[in-house]
Amino acid sequence: MRIGIDAVGRLVLPKPLRDELGITGATELEVAARNGVIELAVPDVPARVEDRDGTLVIATDAPMSPLRAEDVRDAIDRVRR
Repeated sequence: MRIGIDAVGRLVLPKPLRDELGITGATELEVAARNGVIELAVPDVPARVEDRDGTLVIATDAPMSPLRAEDVRDAIDRVRR
């Protein structure tokens, strides 16, 4: 897949690629140059395990929207491919 970069260095990721990676709206990406290749990655969300009233939960440092069942199914499908 080829994409273009405009005169000020912006690039647009095609919608199918954004959908596959779960990128919605404004999103920060990690960027690196390795052996002449530009790598973009969706950064991990800092998180920790907390005990809330005897139940272990994963808590993030950044605000996040709640996961929907559809989001979980989509993530599982992406991993299984």
